[in-house]
Amino acid sequence: MTRTSWAAAAAVPLLLLLSACGPQPSPGTVPLADGGPVGGLDADAVAIRVDHTGGFVPPETIPSRLPVITIYGDGRVLTQGPVPAIYPGPALPNLQQARISPADVDALVQRALDAGVGGGADLGQPGVADATTTRIRVQAEDGVKQTEAYALEMSDGDTMLTDAQKSARKKLSDLLAALSDLPATLGAGAVTEEGPFPITTLAAIATPHAGQPSADLPAQQPVAWPGPALPGTRLSATVDVSCVTATGAEAEAVVAAARKANAATPWTSGGKQWSVQLRPILPDETGCDDLAKQG
Repeated sequence: MTRTSWAAAAAVPLLLLLSACGPQPSPGTVPLADGGPVGGLDADAVAIRVDHTGGFVPPETIPSRLPVITIYGDGRVLTQGPVPAIYPGPALPNLQQARISPADVDALVQRALDAGVGGGADLGQPGVADATTTRIRVQAEDGVKQTEAYALEMSDGDTMLTDAQKSARKKLSDLLAALSDLPATLGAGAVTEEGPFPITTLAAIATPHAGQPSADLPAQQPVAWPGPALPGTRLSATVDVSCVTATGAEAEAVVAAARKANAATPWTSGGKQWSVQLRPILPDETGCDDLAKQG
């Protein structure tokens, strides 16, 4: 399989869209239209987000990717929980939600800025191929600041990096470690309301079913798709990946059916079989158009 980045053909990158609308920002920084302070963020506005882009992955997995962590203006924290080490895996991702105080949100934003997010530090290029890029975005008082680090988790001991580049990368790695263990970072009792993310809208990333994925795998029984007709709207002119969203009672029906299925289940809709990757729509997203922009 060749390395694919179909999202570049599906949508103009967000940074280019924003920079075309005003003065060219400094590296790692995208000014906000309202320029509001961190403490005045709306409940569903993203204060901090860490996600992965690129890498050697099948094209249909790109729009279904979930951020590693998202922290919202009202203190909600979304993370990916553990999944069973089985194949095929669950049909539904294990998206978890918790809550921290607005003061802790601001403290974490400052911690990210202190770690160099948006500072334009030279991070170098590790000598590995087909790795993912870690993208960290924070809402600062003067706008959204962003840093992207290729192969961040593989940079220890890389001989192609200078000491300064390794130091800048370590600050980002330490930041990710702090964000990944908020109880240890913020203190006992700082993280509350922990539990599964309440799914209200669910996207189905659909591709034509290619048959039994492995001869060693038990035959997968088709399941009738209970949501809106598949495959939905095509996300790219060059790759056969489509998307449809289910809300309300339809979303509840899809979630219920998915709990009895797995990631390799063929779903039947319109007389055809489809492979489906399910992706909850997050509070700052509206639907498939947002997923089409992912890289």
